[in-house]
Amino acid sequence: MSTGQRVAIVTGGSRGIGRQVVQRLAEEGYAVVVNYAGNKADADATMATLTDQGATAIAVQADVGDEKAVTAMFDTAEREFGGIDVVVNVAGIMPVGPLVDFDLDTFDRLVRTNLRGAFLVTQQAARRVRAGGAIINTSSSITKFSRPGYAAYAATKNGVEAMTLILARELRGRDITVNTVAPGPVNTELFLRGKDEETIARIAAEPPLGRMGTPEDIAEIVAFLAGPGRWINGQVLYANGGAI
Repeated sequence: MSTGQRVAIVTGGSRGIGRQVVQRLAEEGYAVVVNYAGNKADADATMATLTDQGATAIAVQADVGDEKAVTAMFDTAEREFGGIDVVVNVAGIMPVGPLVDFDLDTFDRLVRTNLRGAFLVTQQAARRVRAGGAIINTSSSITKFSRPGYAAYAATKNGVEAMTLILARELRGRDITVNTVAPGPVNTELFLRGKDEETIARIAAEPPLGRMGTPEDIAEIVAFLAGPGRWINGQVLYANGGAI
């Protein structure tokens, strides 16, 4: 049964940037599907926040690299809310290390989540998002920074960018925008993990704005692309405070 609301699926929506995107879209009146990989405690905390907001929301566990799980998640969204208008692909992992020593099992896991996962979710989105909707993927400004240690991660994100630009053209005539947001360093647990205070301070000083990004910064961009930013299509938006 249709809720009469615009409906958004956010992968990786239980923590970090994804959680802030979920909250921001809920503020805009969306019914939201909060996808999470396995951490139910984070999902429950996000759902509690949404309940306090008075939002219409459900949490759905799904490994984005699993085709059946992704299909079931989209089925659930359509069954619960009557359709899908916006899909925001935030789910990702970020193991780092020099290419010459990079563990291939870790590389395969990285590709499964960041690239295969983005492909599967985007594929379902392209099949199901209604006219007037938006598909928003996330990449990383690391594809421009070319920072040592990020070769494997950047490879997956370059793949996401290419996929986005091509899909925007393949959806000609559908009235669906397809874009990628490519954040620079953002103050999340995922990015800060394993970095000492000196490294964090150095990275935060790189943008002319003199600070690291926040999940709120990225969520505002996503909300714009999901709603009023209809004339932006087939683009990669580098959201890094001017660091590049």
